[in-house]
Amino acid sequence: MSRHRRRPLAGLLVLLLGLLLTGTVYAAFSPSSATAGAAESDTEQIAKGRQLFLVGCAFCHGQNGEGVRAQRDGNIIGPPLVGVGAAAVDFQVGTGRMPMAQPGAQVKAKAPVYNADEIAALAAYVASLGPGPAIPDAGDYSLEGLSDQEREEAIVRGGQIFLTNCTACHNFEGSGGAMPRGGYAPKIRGVEPRYIYEAMLTGPQSMDVFSNGNLSPDEKRDVIAYLQSLENQPNYGGFGLGGLGPVSEGLAAWLLGIGACVGFAVWIAAHTTRTSKGNVSA
Repeated sequence: MSRHRRRPLAGLLVLLLGLLLTGTVYAAFSPSSATAGAAESDTEQIAKGRQLFLVGCAFCHGQNGEGVRAQRDGNIIGPPLVGVGAAAVDFQVGTGRMPMAQPGAQVKAKAPVYNADEIAALAAYVASLGPGPAIPDAGDYSLEGLSDQEREEAIVRGGQIFLTNCTACHNFEGSGGAMPRGGYAPKIRGVEPRYIYEAMLTGPQSMDVFSNGNLSPDEKRDVIAYLQSLENQPNYGGFGLGGLGPVSEGLAAWLLGIGACVGFAVWIAAHTTRTSKGNVSA
């Protein structure tokens, strides 16, 4: 045996066995180490989000996201956030609707108060309060990888879905419109696709929730594709008048069309030669 161990082939075999054993041990323990590191990173992000939440959100939504009601009339000051998910936070905070500047019938979009890292931390903390919709990936609403024919088909399907479910509030081209009790449907043309997807997923304010059970992720993607196609679509009807439909068009017809006709009739009457019987000679 000692004579065999002294051979060069035996030494090479021992080296290969050592490398194989080292690789096996590393492969077994490396994934668990990476998972632990990721869990620690998530914990730190949630802790950072809680600190931001306590400073900027807890007054209305409670220290643990349980919501706050007024003591006198019982009206909700801030709704509970347990179960709304990270997508709702990313939409509300990312579009500047939250923190709310002042109470009103509807919260308006404005420049965001928090940066991207702070919004991600707040979303992670609220997501930790209860299961809810996650922030969508770019692949959820992108048409990348589709052929030209598939893109056209997606736009057509999205237009059918939008005209069926969304035009009552946002009108046929997504320019928005008035709603009852002082509310309004905001303009959704030119809005970042991620926020449109999150709005459909979470149903902010007066909007209905279009969960994946109601509209599949592909159908949501198709709706976004339709709205994006409107950006480059020419207006064949002349002046768009804001795209608000019969309200603005009817007002323009009355003020410009009928108003011009009435003004022209008055001008004709004022410049017509008038005669009377008393001035006519016998």
